[in-house]
Amino acid sequence: MKPVDQPLQDLGWTEHFAAQVTDAEAGHCRPVRVMAVHRGAIMVSGGGEQQSITPYLPGAKPTDDHPTVGDWLLIDEQTAQPVRVLQRMNLFKRLAAGDPRKEQMIAANVDTVFLVSSCNQDFSVARLERYLVLAREVGVPAVVVLTKTDLTDTPEDFVAAARAIEPGLPVESVDARDAATVARLATWCGPGKTVALLGSSGVGKSTLVNTLRGSNSIATQAIREHDGTGRHTTTVREMHRLEFGGWLLDLPGMREVQLTEAATGIAEIFDDIAAIAQDCRFSNCSHGSEPGCAIRGAIESGAITVERFERWRTLEAGESANAARLAKRRPR
Repeated sequence: MKPVDQPLQDLGWTEHFAAQVTDAEAGHCRPVRVMAVHRGAIMVSGGGEQQSITPYLPGAKPTDDHPTVGDWLLIDEQTAQPVRVLQRMNLFKRLAAGDPRKEQMIAANVDTVFLVSSCNQDFSVARLERYLVLAREVGVPAVVVLTKTDLTDTPEDFVAAARAIEPGLPVESVDARDAATVARLATWCGPGKTVALLGSSGVGKSTLVNTLRGSNSIATQAIREHDGTGRHTTTVREMHRLEFGGWLLDLPGMREVQLTEAATGIAEIFDDIAAIAQDCRFSNCSHGSEPGCAIRGAIESGAITVERFERWRTLEAGESANAARLAKRRPR
């Protein structure tokens, strides 16, 4: 394919994608990136103005072959119809809401994922762990972003709790309304880079997006006082241009992410517990009342907490159930 022009590079086009385009395709196709996903249409950009096209590809399967936000497509120059989705660097997906037998694509080709939580009663180590497991399973570096630092006199406690999830986990605390503190995120938001936001409703994601964009065009809503949570303000998966030159994928709030095939991610985030479990006397130890249970011994000695163990067990149980459902619906 001909050398890549700067506008495509600004959208995140790299050699990973350029190498997939054949000479024949280069003669009648052009690459575009999916900027937004709507019902029945997608918005794409090839370095110029955005345009709306049909998302349906000839012969595509109902799941991973269809384009999602962040994807790179080849479209026909004459018809402006999509030809195929280029192989992704990564893909976030989850079990579809209301139907655990189906998967829903969330976003593709992400360089960094911001795991957003607020410094109030909505803060949840368990939820951050679930998001981090998802990021590890997909293979995307994660950064925890703590918002609403003005709501607490001890923001350092929230930072310490987040950093305790995993050694070396990047954690940044910001006031989402303050451009000076949000500038701490510039490292991950440079030209051609794509970051995604994951976080439950009411944690200040829309405010953070507005500050990162230098715009107030994203609607925000007040949180409920009694529990610190909020309603969804983002309803469309779309990419936003950042002042630092990169792109941001703002995703609809997901209070409970249903993980799919996340065994590797769980093993990485809870590698301490997995290592201890190998010392149990019985290989099928349920970590209950069995003699020689290394997990129970570690809890009694204070090496791990009951809370962390229970969170690990919950994720393990969910992963086993999801894997069984997926295996059942796959063709033999």
